[in-house]
Amino acid sequence: MNLNNLKYTEDHEWVRVEDDIAYVGITDFAQGELGDIVYVEIETLNENVDMGGVFGTVEAVKTVSDLFMPITGEIIEINEKLESEPELVNNDPYGDGWMVKIKFDDLTQLDSLLNLDSYEAITK
Repeated sequence: MNLNNLKYTEDHEWVRVEDDIAYVGITDFAQGELGDIVYVEIETLNENVDMGGVFGTVEAVKTVSDLFMPITGEIIEINEKLESEPELVNNDPYGDGWMVKIKFDDLTQLDSLLNLDSYEAITK
């Protein structure tokens, strides 16, 4: 996975666009801060969620954290593997640990997100 092809939020979500679909997950930094993830709850399937809106929560041993939508769009698929294997978010946050697929409204919203260098600068 080329992390330079992703866009990032200051809330530690990433987004990857493939044609007219975007994948969304949390960053390796975020999963490291959260610790062992035990449950991912996303009940927003087929809903439109605005950029910055909460689309679910992730529960770790230490804490529960909201998941924020990096760009506005309709959630068209939830990664069902996470129901039985939430640890995928820890083990492969940019691959098998993706959380939702969305059909986005406005690709220009990506311009307001961080590139890899900018994101890494805020995690130092």
